[in-house]
Amino acid sequence: MSSEGAQQDGTGTGSAAAGDRTVRVVLVDDHRMFRTGVQAEIGETGRTGVEVVGEAADVDQAVTVITATRPEVVLLDVHLPGGGGVEVLRRSAAMMADAERPVRFLALSVSDAAEDVIGVIRGGARGYVTKTITGTDLVNAVFRVADGDAVFSPRLAGFVLDAFASTDAPPIDEDLDRLTQREREVLRLIARGYAYKEIAKQLFISVKTVESHVSAVLRKLQLSNRHELTRWAAARRLV
Repeated sequence: MSSEGAQQDGTGTGSAAAGDRTVRVVLVDDHRMFRTGVQAEIGETGRTGVEVVGEAADVDQAVTVITATRPEVVLLDVHLPGGGGVEVLRRSAAMMADAERPVRFLALSVSDAAEDVIGVIRGGARGYVTKTITGTDLVNAVFRVADGDAVFSPRLAGFVLDAFASTDAPPIDEDLDRLTQREREVLRLIARGYAYKEIAKQLFISVKTVESHVSAVLRKLQLSNRHELTRWAAARRLV
């Protein structure tokens, strides 16, 4: 963050916090000094409208903190011990898919490599900005992502457009369309090897409800067991 960004923050971010709205944020970065700097830039809730509710330095810590706090936005570094930002996204898939309380991710990284940008966007992040961003712009990006918008540093947007323009739109999958959003979430977690108790904890539902969703998925897809379900999901690259 630049000193210029901090000065702009003093005037520019007042509008973001208008209406007493607060966005709850978790910071995920393996450099403590950087987390401290971001906290200083955007974490004065009365001024910016951003409330930093947790921090993490690696993948396991990130998943634990995100699950415990259920923030609206996670500022996520791409390169983290334990598997990187993509692994955090993979393990947070159910929270991202929650229709009522979605956790949204904004990558905040020193890297501007195309493969890093595309990797986290494919993983489910709503945007990608570099660490040269000013405090004012970062606060605005947080609010936009919380509202469901996609946010990119200008040059990085081209990577995403090029990557997705080069692929054909996926065909409609009538089998998958038979499933509700919650059934799709359970399907993906089952296919990733989660036990019923783990799924219940991830989705904040009972084990009995998980069993009911699995039975419905198997019936709708005309499958016999979770092994067939896993193969079905893998064939469609849903895992």
